[in-house]
Amino acid sequence: MRSYTLLAFSVLGEVFGTTMLKMSEGFTILLPSIGVVIGYGLSFYFLALSLRTIALSLAYAIWAGAGTALTTLIGILVWNEAFSLLKLSGIVLIIGGIVMLNSSSKETKKVFSS
Repeated sequence: MRSYTLLAFSVLGEVFGTTMLKMSEGFTILLPSIGVVIGYGLSFYFLALSLRTIALSLAYAIWAGAGTALTTLIGILVWNEAFSLLKLSGIVLIIGGIVMLNSSSKETKKVFSS
């Protein structure tokens, strides 16, 4: 469970870094630009720690999917980006894909021979 907590911190760092990237306006504003470096630095640090025990495919799917979903919500709530049924469907599909990857990671490992 500790690894999933680290992965959650990684997702939060990525979402923070991406939000700061928008606020930095092309790295022309200093504090948000520093926030980008801190956010992504923490994100990759916590992702690396979580990869000690979580499969790469699952960790990356959770990291990318949750980050995408949260970033979409921030865009809608903070910057009044358009919200549509298509965007909602995309988020639902991302979450469904993560659930499917998580389910498949519990299957027995298959070894391919050449």
